[in-house]
Amino acid sequence: MKEAYLYEKLENKAVKCLVCAHCCRIQDNNFGICKARQNINGTLHTAVYGKAVSLGIDPIEKKPLYHFFPGTTSFSFAARGCNFHCCFCQNWEISQSPAVDSGFLGEDFLPEEIVQASLKHGCKSISYTYSEPTVFFEYAFDTAKLAKEKGLYNNFVTNGFMTKDCLQMIRPYLDAANVDLKFFRDESYFKICSGSLKPVLDSIKEMHNLGIWIEITTLIIPGENDSKEELCDIAGFIACIDKNIPWHVSRFHPYYKFIDHSITPEATLRMAQEIGYKEGLKFVYAGNVSGWGNNTLCPVCKKILIKREGFSILENNISSGKCLFCNAVIPGVFK
Repeated sequence: MKEAYLYEKLENKAVKCLVCAHCCRIQDNNFGICKARQNINGTLHTAVYGKAVSLGIDPIEKKPLYHFFPGTTSFSFAARGCNFHCCFCQNWEISQSPAVDSGFLGEDFLPEEIVQASLKHGCKSISYTYSEPTVFFEYAFDTAKLAKEKGLYNNFVTNGFMTKDCLQMIRPYLDAANVDLKFFRDESYFKICSGSLKPVLDSIKEMHNLGIWIEITTLIIPGENDSKEELCDIAGFIACIDKNIPWHVSRFHPYYKFIDHSITPEATLRMAQEIGYKEGLKFVYAGNVSGWGNNTLCPVCKKILIKREGFSILENNISSGKCLFCNAVIPGVFK
C-alpha cells in the first residue's frame, strides 16, 4: 500500500479523503465509498497502487476523444474501484468489484513500466480509463508525471466527481479529459449513480479554466435522460462554458442492472445532435452507431475534416490545427 496524497488527519485516528467529491470521513481500519482507499492507524492508503487490472492499446477515438491527436493510439490502463455505483456500468466487473472484496487486485505494473510499454508500442498518450482514475489517483499521478518527462501526453476518462485540489495537483501533467455528464438532474445522479450533479459541473468548469482539453459524453438512456428538456439543459450548459467543446451523445445498450431498459433509438440520437447544434455547439458526435454522426465537420465551410468509420480515420483534412479547405482554426490538440 502507498500513502494517499490528498487527505486530512482528524481526531481519534479518523481521516478525511480529499481526492473526490464524496470527501469521505473514514474511521480507523475502514475504507471509503470507493473501497480502494483505506485508513490504517490514522493514515490514508491506496490499496490499488501499481495494480493494473486492465491494460490495452486503444485508438484515441475509443475514449472517445476526437480532437486530441486523432488517429493515434493510447496506452490504456485501470485499477479497481469507483466512486460511483452506476446501474448501467459497462465495466462493472472491475469498477464495481472493490479492491477490498476482490481476490485479484491486479497485475503488478508500476508507473515506469506503463511509460516504458507506451513508448515501446509507439503510443502518443496514456489513458487512465476503464474504471475511475480519481480512485487510483496516486497511481495515475505518478505515471502521468513520468510520462510527461518522456514526451507522452496524458488523458483521463472520468465521471468528473473529483475535488478542485485533485484537478489542480494533476494539472501540470494532464492534457485532456473526456468527462461523462450522465444526467442534468441531481435526483438521477443520486438514484442511479450514488453521486450528485454539482461536483461534476464544477469539475468541467475547472478543467476548462485550467486549460485542460475536454470533451463530454452523455450516454442517452431511454426513460432516464432522453427528454428534450434534459438534453437541452446539458447542451446549454456545455455551450455556456465553450461552444467548441465536443459533445458525444452515445447509444445505450442494456447492461449490468439496467438490462430491462431498451436500446436508444437512432432517432433519439439524431434529436440530441440537433439540439446540440441549436444550442450553439460546433461539434456534436453520435456514438455506438455506424454510418453517421462520427465525422468532424469544419464549423465554417462545413466540409468533412476527419472522416471516420468506427474508430478508424479514413480521411484527415486538418493541418497545423487548421481546415485545409478554408484555413479556419479547429479547436483541439492536433499533430
